[in-house]
Amino acid sequence: MLAKRIVPCLDVDKGRVVKGKKFQNIQDVADPVELANKYNLEGADELVFYDITASNEARDIFVDVVEKVAVEIAIPFTVGGGIRTLEDIHRVLRAGADKVSINSAAVTNPQLIKDSALKFGSQCIVLSIDAKQTGTGQWMVFTKGGRENTGIDAIEWAKQGEQLGAGEIVVNAMDADGEKDGYNLLLTKKIAEAVNIPVVASGGAGKKEHFSTVLKEAGADAALAASVFHYGEIPIAELKDYLAQEEIIVRRDT
Repeated sequence: MLAKRIVPCLDVDKGRVVKGKKFQNIQDVADPVELANKYNLEGADELVFYDITASNEARDIFVDVVEKVAVEIAIPFTVGGGIRTLEDIHRVLRAGADKVSINSAAVTNPQLIKDSALKFGSQCIVLSIDAKQTGTGQWMVFTKGGRENTGIDAIEWAKQGEQLGAGEIVVNAMDADGEKDGYNLLLTKKIAEAVNIPVVASGGAGKKEHFSTVLKEAGADAALAASVFHYGEIPIAELKDYLAQEEIIVRRDT
């Protein structure tokens, strides 16, 4: 059985790591290179770097920051935000990313998933889904940093993403983002059951039990979080010790 992954997320705006709630009230946190190095040393399994305003501002991602982070770490590194073309993907991978996360551009042009998977390999292509509940048992896909409702059903979009060639799906429950009340278990489980590729749960981590629950009960392959790691509320090594006690297989250095 594959080890479950713990993935710190660095939301970057204007070259700095920031954090907010439900994509609002953004506050400065740290330098991304310093934070990435810290997580690398603390035992994170992977890192995710999102340029959170690139898509909405219709500009290219900060490749220079990607290059600096890639030099500092030895763990897999996913980069997203402002990825619109095959050349964008190539440039980010060349800068040192192991995987590229696409969101808004995939909705606008689903063929981008297929073309990029064929060119670079499915293992490089992550479909990131920002989902917001719009009715009982219904979640819609939002784009442009959570600003625009596409009217696309999130679970159906996950299935289509897999069919087009995505190698992994990140499910970001927008209603839970930054709230620290726990991951959206129902949404995560529905998507995990609908696809055969790894699913990463995102949005809502506040305590160690939340990680255990989403990995055990919702079928997530990995759990992504930001605030609890950035502010030192849950040390990664301590979290992994706890998960191991809960009989969840995780990679530990000691």
